This record gives sequence, structure tokens and C-alpha cells, in this order.
Amino acid sequence: MKICVYGAGAVGGLMAAWLSRAGNEVSVVARGAHLAAIRAKGLRVRSGGKLEKFSVKANKDPAAFGPQDYVIVAVKAQNLGEVAVRIAPLVGKNTSILTAMNGVPWWFFDRLKFGNGRERLESLDPGGRLSRAMPTDRIVGCVIHLAASMPKPGLISHNMGMRLIVGEPGGKNTGRTERIAQALTAAGFEVIVTTEIEKEFWVKLLGNVSFNPVSALTQTSADRLIEDREIKGYMVAIMREVLAIGRAVGVDAAIDPEARIDMARVLGKFKTSMLQDMEAGKPLEIDGLLAGTLEIAQKAGVRAPFTESLFGLIRARAAATGQYR
Repeated sequence: MKICVYGAGAVGGLMAAWLSRAGNEVSVVARGAHLAAIRAKGLRVRSGGKLEKFSVKANKDPAAFGPQDYVIVAVKAQNLGEVAVRIAPLVGKNTSILTAMNGVPWWFFDRLKFGNGRERLESLDPGGRLSRAMPTDRIVGCVIHLAASMPKPGLISHNMGMRLIVGEPGGKNTGRTERIAQALTAAGFEVIVTTEIEKEFWVKLLGNVSFNPVSALTQTSADRLIEDREIKGYMVAIMREVLAIGRAVGVDAAIDPEARIDMARVLGKFKTSMLQDMEAGKPLEIDGLLAGTLEIAQKAGVRAPFTESLFGLIRARAAATGQYR
């Protein structure tokens, strides 16, 4: 298949490399030093102690690649506005769009009974520009359960896990989900097809909303957060609020916070993506994780004081270093 990965960072780069290895025609939209490194040395992936190099087409301009069978959007939420403006040349009549991201997706409400599909997340999709550029009827959601990082431009480090959960909004999967699931499986990922992709996003969100901002605020790896009784208790309180928010709109993650923490515990010592971004001086993915969650809480009439305080704290911390606007 012809597949373009828009955002070839840690996760997107890993997906691009392995899909290329499986025989697909893969291109990546990248920029800056990362783009220069891919062009000069190929896209390199270190996994299981082995370093491999992959030859993929790379360009900062999506128009260089033309219409695709699939576009994998693997950028941080704060970069989605740019994707909406520039993705059109990649999208043909039958193109599908796989959203491989953390946090609440902009299309979250589109197939839920809550609000009868009329609700929209203004904090994530102001004016509906994302929905117009990437309509829900083209979307396959993808929840990421793996750990990867980018130690330097052009090099992806696959640290742990290979699980991807895919499914279409509302649960009525079609051939667009089946085809990308087969391609990702052939590429070496552990792929699960679900009819409850909103629930799977919410399960992942419990960890994203708690671990990511707290780790960035404390400059602490996930394993140490779990070991600290007071910090762990704070994160559990946030998880309980997020569980209540989901249930109020008909999305029950059906997992106990302690069990969700166990999911992180098995990953051992790792830095969350937000901590990595803070250390690298990059913009932080605050709105995609917290602003969207709290907008849903407001629409559902659920109070979430712990989550609100965390939003305020991480926003102020990031603004102080120019990493949030």
C-alpha cells in the first residue's frame, strides 16, 4: 500500500520504518534536522539491540507525495492545525486517515450517543477546521501501547511494547480498518481490532492525563512516581475523576486506577513523552490531554478539581519556559 506518515517522530517514525520493511511504499512528512538526517542517512531504528536503516521518501511538503491509501497522523495535538492546512494533497477519493496520537481525539463525540453527534470539542478543533480537513468517515483511530523515543534526529529508539489498538469511531468497522490492521500486523506490530475505540482511548487517557503532566512537573520517571505514596495517591484521584467524566458521556473505561497504574508499572523505568518534550525544550501536549478532557467534563456536568489543578500547574510551568501558548 501507499502510506504517508505525517509526523515521523518516535512513534510515527517507528511505524514508517516497519511498514516500509514489510514492503509498503512509505513516505514521511518531517522537517528540520530530523528531515535532513533521514535524507542523509535513512530512517534508523534501534530495537532489541539491533540497529536497522530504512530508505523512505521524506519531505517537509506533503504535496511532494500525492494521494495515499492511508495517511497516518502521528503528530502532537498542538500541531494538528498545521496538518489540517497541509494534508489535502495526500487525501484522494479513497484515502483513509489513521490517528495515532495521545489524548482525546477531535472526533471523539462524532459517533457517541451523548449529544447525538452534535457536540464538538472547541478546545481541540476550534471552528471545526480539523473535522473539515479530516472527516470522521475517513478515520481509523489508533491507540498506542508502546514506548519509543528519538535520541537524535533520524534515529528512533524502540524501547518496549508493540501493541496497537485500532477501530473506527462508533464501532462499525469497515475494510479501511481491516486493511490497515493487516498491514500493521505484517509490519511486526501486535494489532488488536476493537469495536470500542473510544473506550480504548479513554483507558489510555487515564495514564496520559495523570502520568504525563505530573512527570513533567516533577522531572521524574514513571517508576518513581508510582513508588511515591503521596504522588501515586494524587494520580489515582485524577484517574477517578477521568473515569467519572468518561462514564458521564457513555464511555466506561471499566478499569480500576490501580490496574491502570499496573499497566505503567510493567514498562519499568521510562520517561513520559511530556517529560521528554520538556527536557528537549519542545512545546508540551497540554491541551490534547487536559483541555479536551476538562471540556468534556464541563459538557457532562462533572466536577474534576484535581484534574483542573493539574491543568493550571502544568500550563503555568510550561508557559514560564515558552513551551505552551
